[in-house]
Amino acid sequence: MASSTQTNLVTPKHSAPGIPSAVALRNPAAPFISGWRNRSLVGRLARREIEARYRGSLLGLLWSVLAPVLMLAVYTFVFTVVFPARWGVQIEGPSNFALLLFCGLILFNLFAECLNRAPALMLMNTSYIKKVVFPLEILPWVTIVVALFNAAMSYAVLFFAYFVVLGAPPLTALLLPLIISPIVLFSLGLTLFFSSIGVFLRDLQQVMGLITMVLMFLSPLFYPLSALPDRARLLVSLSPLSIAIEESRRILFFGELPNFGVWLTYFGAAWLITWLGFVWFMKTKKGFADVL
Repeated sequence: MASSTQTNLVTPKHSAPGIPSAVALRNPAAPFISGWRNRSLVGRLARREIEARYRGSLLGLLWSVLAPVLMLAVYTFVFTVVFPARWGVQIEGPSNFALLLFCGLILFNLFAECLNRAPALMLMNTSYIKKVVFPLEILPWVTIVVALFNAAMSYAVLFFAYFVVLGAPPLTALLLPLIISPIVLFSLGLTLFFSSIGVFLRDLQQVMGLITMVLMFLSPLFYPLSALPDRARLLVSLSPLSIAIEESRRILFFGELPNFGVWLTYFGAAWLITWLGFVWFMKTKKGFADVL
């Protein structure tokens, strides 16, 4: 039954890779051209994965909201009661801190979900590699879409709680999609890269969990960058999550415009990582079948 389902997902339109030539790979837009050409297949695979993840569970899709909320409750207790952090008088209090923390956790969870799944992504889809002609480069896109779905559910909770606690968000909140777009690109590029490496280096699955744990504490989730000494601030600023977390809080909680100069540099770096990850994936995927 599974094989027939997989076969049905592969139509003639998707029977060949979207970006086959070396010339096309030199195009920095190549990852997005491939994703767009296969958008219907990406959507169908992502929907099937979301449905399969919650099928048969009592709470269903509610789990996509319940898990981060429970984590939020624990972290709020620890960092407001056990290790209190100062954020400024305008956002003092457990409820306001919880919103700040949740805002950062949404981005961290999106990034961490993609990275943690990346090393085993090809290993879990060997049938696509061995039995059918399939554009493997869209599988990281599926991972991104599923992670974005979970993030959207969490943002719905965040804005509901924000409205209850703080009232209507400022107009600068409309810039949120723009602010988080670089972290989506970083997630896509690193998923492309690590999903390829994971085929050849199985230990990467164990290492990735440690990397995401380190990133959790080296990103300004539980504290603002301004609270750190200069050397520590420089180190934490190197995290791919730091700018997105700081800028999203700036537009949501302080009503300030983002630093567009910093954002453009961040966006350019994220685009470069995505393109390089795509080129790496396309160059190495021909060896997947031999290893698997």
